[in-house]
Amino acid sequence: MDTFARALAKGSAPTPDLMLLLGDQVYADEISADTRRYLRDRREHGDGPTDAPVDQAGDFEDYTRLYHESWTDPEIRWLLSTVPSAMIFDDHEIVDDWNTSAAWRERVRATTWWPRRIVGGLASYWVYQQLGNLTPDQLATDETARTVLTGGDASAALARLAVVGDRAADPPTPTAGPSWSYRIDLARTRVLVLDNRCGRVLTPGRRQMLSPTDWDWLAEQVRGDYDHLVLGASLPWLLPPAIHDLETADEKLADSPRSLVAAGAEWARQFADMEHWGAFRDSFERFGELLRDVSAGRYTPQPPASVTVLSGDVHHSYVAAADLSPGQRSRVYQLTCSPTHNQAPPEMKLGFRIGWSRAAARIAAGIARLARVPRPGPRWHKLAGPYFSNAVGTLELRARAARVRLDGTARDDTGTPVMRPLAQVPLAWRSGER
Repeated sequence: MDTFARALAKGSAPTPDLMLLLGDQVYADEISADTRRYLRDRREHGDGPTDAPVDQAGDFEDYTRLYHESWTDPEIRWLLSTVPSAMIFDDHEIVDDWNTSAAWRERVRATTWWPRRIVGGLASYWVYQQLGNLTPDQLATDETARTVLTGGDASAALARLAVVGDRAADPPTPTAGPSWSYRIDLARTRVLVLDNRCGRVLTPGRRQMLSPTDWDWLAEQVRGDYDHLVLGASLPWLLPPAIHDLETADEKLADSPRSLVAAGAEWARQFADMEHWGAFRDSFERFGELLRDVSAGRYTPQPPASVTVLSGDVHHSYVAAADLSPGQRSRVYQLTCSPTHNQAPPEMKLGFRIGWSRAAARIAAGIARLARVPRPGPRWHKLAGPYFSNAVGTLELRARAARVRLDGTARDDTGTPVMRPLAQVPLAWRSGER
């Protein structure tokens, strides 16, 4: 991101109309050495939660330190002050594997430190990220926004918002919480950004990636007249096929009536981070059906030229195309890019590379069949990647044409980091273009 900011400042890269950050803008559970010293100093002086992990954020004030450290980086600060931005959280804003399963929630809610952690995480997210996603009309009508913007101590209002938001995922009867999803219209492009974490339904046998409220909201928001539909989801909808099938099989086995099988599958789910759309198979299929209907023109006067799902989370970048037949008339894509990410360990790189191979796909499909999981409705294949370096993805939309460009970094002759192209993929084109 620093290199990207410098390229924009020099005019060597075009300034985007919108910068979309799709999760893990801060890491509450993996902190820098300076922040670790700060947190330990707070705790040693009795100022801060003494029962929280010493190397993780524990309350709202700890989170303010994380955001201060991230947002005051000179290049990031300039970038956020220059380019319009919108954001959504992923797990590391709170803790790794946030809301993976009902068993995960039961374990974490039994700790003494979780209430302060979730309040600090969601309240600070609202202040430092969500506030900038709200439209002027929402700022005028949102109860929390009115409380915060009228001055005075808003800590109680933010805490209430966080507590209600956290309880939304409690099985077996989750309650309606605040919606973190939002919509942005840019000329003839509609952007819908989805909460993939806080509003999950985790009840075994009825798991959903989105809350009932967000499913209804999404079905309403895809109606309209636009040329391109862009959906922001922190978690990729389309993973390598082999990994997808393993996640669907694990979800099925975790619901097994045989306790040892269910326990083993739950352990695998948490150990291997099997928590993406494939691990919520009903939601994966439901989302695909919705996009198929959009691409068939059932929600718009004419089918959009492109339907694109933008995601992060997986510490690398790739482009995939989806086949949602029958009736599909729009091109549908998964674009995944992690511009500021932890270095993927060798085993993760190997797994994601192999996951796209036909041999791995056949083996994983066999495992899914043994678990009695139906084949996925959508079919998809990779167009570019995977790239495991830091990268920035640029989605270019002009009239009914679209393309994506992935840029990484390299060093020039003087040793200065500069942007370098990784891939450029046409997504939709006018007649005579390609």
